[in-house]
Amino acid sequence: MKLLYPTSVKLDVQSLEGFSVSLHPYDVKSSIPEEHVDADILVTWANSADNLKDAAQRLKNLKWIQSLAAGPNDVLSAGFDASTTIITTGVGLHDYPVAEHTLGLLLNGARHFYEMRDYQLQSKWPGHLGGSFPRSDFTTLRGSRVLIWGFGSIAKTLTPYLTALGANVRGIARSQGVRNGVEVYAEDKLPELLPETDALVMILPGSDSTVDVLNAERLKLLPKHAWVVNVGRGVSVDEDALADALEKGEIAGAALDVFKEEPLPESSRLYKTPNLILSPHAAGGRPQGCEGLIADNLRRFLAGQQLKNVI
Repeated sequence: MKLLYPTSVKLDVQSLEGFSVSLHPYDVKSSIPEEHVDADILVTWANSADNLKDAAQRLKNLKWIQSLAAGPNDVLSAGFDASTTIITTGVGLHDYPVAEHTLGLLLNGARHFYEMRDYQLQSKWPGHLGGSFPRSDFTTLRGSRVLIWGFGSIAKTLTPYLTALGANVRGIARSQGVRNGVEVYAEDKLPELLPETDALVMILPGSDSTVDVLNAERLKLLPKHAWVVNVGRGVSVDEDALADALEKGEIAGAALDVFKEEPLPESSRLYKTPNLILSPHAAGGRPQGCEGLIADNLRRFLAGQQLKNVI
């Protein structure tokens, strides 16, 4: 049995050598070499669209794809035969990097670091940022009301960071309940929760059901001092509606790590939108514990058992 692993991420391949599987590296930006089209298992990370389409067409013996991404949209759109190929995700591998990045964006918005940097580049002293913010502004996490929309494993990792700094955290998910001590509500409660939110953190997956869920109508429900942070998928935010809200002062600011089109084109109005922090899809990018997940699923696969994170 043959497994192809990507060179786009540093892997301790020796930890996988105890299995009766031959291991072969491959370039995620090039076509699969002819000698490897008989591969049974494909591990993916940061593959180009052309590489995945090539693999879908030529790897006829493929039985399992282990994506190291939390959301395998790129794999799903490449054309693999889902009836014969198991697809598993890297859910859990990005929890800490994304949680840390999200915390950084929230602190950036609350403390106006982005604005201080702008003044620094102009050799100007921004004395008005020295603490004389209106009391109604989102200026600290202590006592702030943070609503996390998409309360999965990343949200569960992020929440202790926020609560340690004094934030009050609530969640939104498909079903209500208490998760890790946090009150999680269904989406029908959004009209009640958004007006009570100082910072809205979005960690939604990309799917037909999440397209433009943060639209003009819901943005208007947020207080004028509120911030929006999106580290989930770009499709979930109506970018024009968000830009309009920022330009009109209907919300105080936003930080986006994901976009509908990436890289964001130079013509995008988002580059010039006031009080908007742009992060180049950098929240993840550093999957942690890859070898453990691959090894665990490989063990299960060889034993004919249920794999983890099957989509």
